[in-house]
Amino acid sequence: MSDVNKTVQKWHASFKKGTDFDSWGQLVEAIDEYQILARQLQKEVQSSNSHDFTEEQKCTQSQEEFKLEDLKKLEPIIKNILTYNKDFPFDVQPVPLRKILAPGEEENLDVEEDLDAGTGAGSTPSFTSRLPGSLLPRLPSEPGMTLLTLTIEKIGLKDAGQCIDPYITVSVKDLNGIDLNPVQDTPVATRKEDTYIHFSVDVEIQRHLEKLPKGAAIFFEFKHYKPKKRFTSTKCFAFMEMDEIKPGPIVIELYKKPTDFKRKKLNLLTKKPLYLHLNQTLHKD
Repeated sequence: MSDVNKTVQKWHASFKKGTDFDSWGQLVEAIDEYQILARQLQKEVQSSNSHDFTEEQKCTQSQEEFKLEDLKKLEPIIKNILTYNKDFPFDVQPVPLRKILAPGEEENLDVEEDLDAGTGAGSTPSFTSRLPGSLLPRLPSEPGMTLLTLTIEKIGLKDAGQCIDPYITVSVKDLNGIDLNPVQDTPVATRKEDTYIHFSVDVEIQRHLEKLPKGAAIFFEFKHYKPKKRFTSTKCFAFMEMDEIKPGPIVIELYKKPTDFKRKKLNLLTKKPLYLHLNQTLHKD
């Protein structure tokens, strides 16, 4: 079996596993599998060696929300992508490719000096479109268990006006930096104002707080698109530890990249009073 056939077989197995979980009502597990598949597909499309697939076979973007029965229509396409020549079952539009770098990878490149000096803080260039966020719904409640909704209000940055397509990646890590929950991306920020970028978006933490291990932390990575480099870069990050979880507003400090999920080498982004502003809501039956 050729390498490309093995790749397609792996995609199909991942897709089938996800829809099976979906059918059984195991939504968290289903989302995990869908996200694994999405990353595999995105990696293939962005690869410089992706000549095994035509442009028509590569990923496209739909603005629709898929129901399970619609998702299952994709199975024969994924399974037979090398020979599939029928019309795609949904209305989709091509997605401009943007390279998304792993944490720290952009450190090998010139990072913050190449933005145009003409768009400083206080200017109001419009945000261009990007892939929608990957925010997930709140988990079902369980007796005696607590769920957390984090409202990301805004982030303070001295060069807020220069950031293009800004969004925040939210993850929950253990002390070793291992993911405990599915990673979520916010949509692109709604507006900029002086030194603030406003999000005003709710993020549902995908595990009951009582089930998080000791030492866990919630991370927020601020990312933006760099047109001259043609990739999405992490600019800074913040995190919140378990003893900081309590109802109401909170501001947390921003740290320089690369993101240190183990929290051992932390350097503040700035000495100015600029922070990530959040609001916490706890839900308990």
